[in-house]
Amino acid sequence: MNLDTRDDWGLVGKVAIVTGGGAAGDGIGNGRASAILLAKAGARVVVVDRDLALAEHTVKTIAGLPGEAIAVQADLTRARDCAAMVEAALDRFGRLDLLDNNVGIPSRGTVLDETEENWRHVMQVNVDTMFLAAKHAIPAMKRAGGGAIVNVSSISALRPRGLTVYSVSKGAVIALTRAMAVDHGPDGIRVNCVAPGPVYTPMVYQKGMSAAARDQRRKASVLGIEGTGWDIGHAVRFLLSDLARYVTGHVLVVDGGATLRGPERDYR
Repeated sequence: MNLDTRDDWGLVGKVAIVTGGGAAGDGIGNGRASAILLAKAGARVVVVDRDLALAEHTVKTIAGLPGEAIAVQADLTRARDCAAMVEAALDRFGRLDLLDNNVGIPSRGTVLDETEENWRHVMQVNVDTMFLAAKHAIPAMKRAGGGAIVNVSSISALRPRGLTVYSVSKGAVIALTRAMAVDHGPDGIRVNCVAPGPVYTPMVYQKGMSAAARDQRRKASVLGIEGTGWDIGHAVRFLLSDLARYVTGHVLVVDGGATLRGPERDYR
């Protein structure tokens, strides 16, 4: 089986929303990688980002594959933007089959370090957006006869390391995934989760990262290699595809084996 051919994935003609689908410059973040790989497999993609220019850059890349995609600006902490995102998919493509819930922000510190305001903000961005996106996407998927959702968590939910509110928010994503899998399995909707390890993406390096910190992240892998957004994108595409038709409620760890070792306190 050649998985670069579109028919093997069962994604031809399906419509996917990828949230957080932009990335700084020409960088490959988790969302951009997922959008490109879904389009390569024949899906029509709605690339959503709070920064429209970043989403449009992803769409331009997809157009060169060639592939079909549109860019949508949305702040997914707002219910009306989530509803508008789904409406944009329906207006352009007439259906919705897939959702990659990829929005998230980092945060460092213990409960003693955190402010109440930042705690609420991280939970809102990392958890509320997935709840709201799914709430508005699932009815459209049901009308299409079923679908699949992937929520992006983190190994920080499984191996806390001094990023307390981030770990809590990503743990909530796992719980949300499992609950939704049970709730919507009878509707023919599969819900799974990807838990990335320390992958090298624009969100990680755009504010600066020392060579030593980057190498420390690489060494966290028992394979001794650096993960990228493409690694997460491949996992997302698999879970959204028909190849994963019997997989739901699962947490797929993509970390090069980092969770097999003792936790590092943080990567700076």
